[in-house]
Amino acid sequence: MSSSKASASRADLDPARLPTHVAIIMDGNGRWATKRLLNRIQGHEKGSETVRTIVRTCRELGIPFLTLYAFSTENWQRPKIEVDALMALLKRFLVRERRELMDNNIRLQVIGQIDRLPPNVRKVLHQTMTLTQDNTALQLNLALSYGARTEIVEMVRTLAAKARNGLIDPDSITAEMVADHLYTCAIPDPELLIRTSGEMRISNFLLWQIAYAEIFVTPTLWPDFSKEEFLDILKDYQRRERRFGRV
Repeated sequence: MSSSKASASRADLDPARLPTHVAIIMDGNGRWATKRLLNRIQGHEKGSETVRTIVRTCRELGIPFLTLYAFSTENWQRPKIEVDALMALLKRFLVRERRELMDNNIRLQVIGQIDRLPPNVRKVLHQTMTLTQDNTALQLNLALSYGARTEIVEMVRTLAAKARNGLIDPDSITAEMVADHLYTCAIPDPELLIRTSGEMRISNFLLWQIAYAEIFVTPTLWPDFSKEEFLDILKDYQRRERRFGRV
């Protein structure tokens, strides 16, 4: 698509009605590679280019929060050679994108069981988060070693321990209190959830937080997901009427 068409697409969006928080299940890297007789890691490498494109687009549009499902708790069950390659790719990505994050005033944060990541990856991750911690234009959340059921179990254990120790009354627990004990406690819930590759499932992603999110599933495999398609989805989002159970 030409730059003029892309500009026209941006002009069609109402800046006042853009979502505050977009969450994306990035699916299809492996299938993209298989269709091209490439190995799966080449698909993940191509997918990392799409990450850069969508992050830049959110920054240009002024969307303040973007959460990307990068590696799930279930992904640890993949073949070790693929997991090791994914961790190496993640480490390279975190180092390579530092200048991009700083130049565009983007803060990096992570949700998930970070302690399960290899020590060398954790080190680079913390360095990048520290470097970008004062940036304010966009918060990029990577869901790494993340599973929503694990997140909810950890929240329940924390609240149960507080109740056992007399710090809270179980009868006083509210939805707001639950949200305050999730990994995402410091950010608003997603208003738009996008899944690529056409799979019609949530895959254990932000189960509590997406209760009222608008959901859009595209058949496009993640490496082929473009800025133009993202803008089209945002236009579709703005056409929807969000009633939250009301008439």
